[in-house]
Amino acid sequence: MAIFFLSQNFVTAQKPEYKISAIGFYNLENLFDTIDAPDIWDEEFTPNGSKVWNTSKYKEKLKNMAEVISRVATEKSKDGLAILGVSEIENRTVLEDLVKQPAIAKRRYNIIHFDSDDFRGIDLGLLYQPKYFTPKSAKSIPVYLYSGKERVFTRDILYVSGLMYGEMIHILVNHWPSRRGGESKTSPWRQQAASECKKVIDSLTAIDPMAKVIVMGDLNDNPNNPSVKKVLKTKRKIKKVKSGSDNMYNPMENFFRKGNGTTAYRDAWSLFDQIILSYGWLPKHQKGLRFFKAKIFNKSFLVQKKGHFKGYPKRTFAGGEFIHGYSDHFPVYIYVVKQK
Repeated sequence: MAIFFLSQNFVTAQKPEYKISAIGFYNLENLFDTIDAPDIWDEEFTPNGSKVWNTSKYKEKLKNMAEVISRVATEKSKDGLAILGVSEIENRTVLEDLVKQPAIAKRRYNIIHFDSDDFRGIDLGLLYQPKYFTPKSAKSIPVYLYSGKERVFTRDILYVSGLMYGEMIHILVNHWPSRRGGESKTSPWRQQAASECKKVIDSLTAIDPMAKVIVMGDLNDNPNNPSVKKVLKTKRKIKKVKSGSDNMYNPMENFFRKGNGTTAYRDAWSLFDQIILSYGWLPKHQKGLRFFKAKIFNKSFLVQKKGHFKGYPKRTFAGGEFIHGYSDHFPVYIYVVKQK
């Protein structure tokens, strides 16, 4: 009978190594410059307006926003956010001023921005680090809303496609219509915005079922509202999103079910800021780029410690008073990984 001995130098299976990066979204809460633009409703954010919005306050706001951005996702990615969608910005100039802030200047964020027809003049933008992401196309998708026969102007959807670690990804940055006038009355408007996203998703996945699509933004709806659950057809469990289906995965829904939120109103939390993913991001067996984890950046320094808004995200103004805060929303972000 032959006897075989195992050498002590036998090769053991090694765990795969991964590249890890972060993609996020942040509502910057009224990042306006101090100049009165005649064609938009920005008068309150001027030196003579109700907010007495001057150069000193503007510079502090920029510094505060950059401080937050500099810290998001650094626990796993040394360069922080590779890609960041932003909302509630007045124009491209404020983003140019933002990316020059010392806290994030070394990341050399590039900017994608289009002017929209929103009645307040607020836009969306995308910041990205060129070492991680190379844009190939970008456009603004209008959302047509009507009150009777009169058009209601809202934010466009920012659609950007590009290469991340050599793979094509598609990002839809959103700031859906607010609930001003009542949640039920305005719900169809948010469903209309969601349907514009769904058209893009369906067109991409019809060509490639593994297309990597991200819907991110301040949706002004929670993960359980019709715009998200019925129009985008989201699921809260990865295993429920199947190849060939038109369902999306919403990692934010589990946070919401646990009572976590990104913004608060009348002592109730909402999770309006969401990042939603197509099936192509999900299979764990793939060696390509895939979803790893979602997070809300709700560190203590971003929380109001006293007063009427105690426990809320520490905003820029409270009751008309400048309180040296950040935003009335917390940022959200996801980690994505790719096997080396």
